[in-house]
Amino acid sequence: MKTEWRIFLLIAGFLAGATILYGAWTHGESGHIEWVGTVALLLSFLLCSMCGGFFWFVSRRIDLRPEDRADAEIADGAGEVGFFSPGSYWPFGVAFAAAIAGLGLVFWQLWLLGVGLVAVIFAACGLLFEYYSGTRRTAEH
Repeated sequence: MKTEWRIFLLIAGFLAGATILYGAWTHGESGHIEWVGTVALLLSFLLCSMCGGFFWFVSRRIDLRPEDRADAEIADGAGEVGFFSPGSYWPFGVAFAAAIAGLGLVFWQLWLLGVGLVAVIFAACGLLFEYYSGTRRTAEH
């Protein structure tokens, strides 16, 4: 995690400088600040800062991974990485529902936007609970 937070905070520093430079440059050229680009750069800076801060926070609480150690061997990273679904249709459903919501937003059709957002919620729940197999307990009387 040490590498990740450094990368994100480096990019955030660049974006902070670019935001100030862009705002000053547009103010110098036209006499007023061009707000759309300035706000977009500012929000990008804040997003990268948030990700970098999260990775920094997590990196302080976990042991060093093999990627973070200079003396690590390739074999140190061997083993099970995690579980990845071999064949799930839910990511397609999430993307399709997001596309529907996006079309509703582009054409400002509130009914289509609402249908798309509800479909995104259902598809995300389907993706999240795809392999959930809880045991149902019933009270015996």
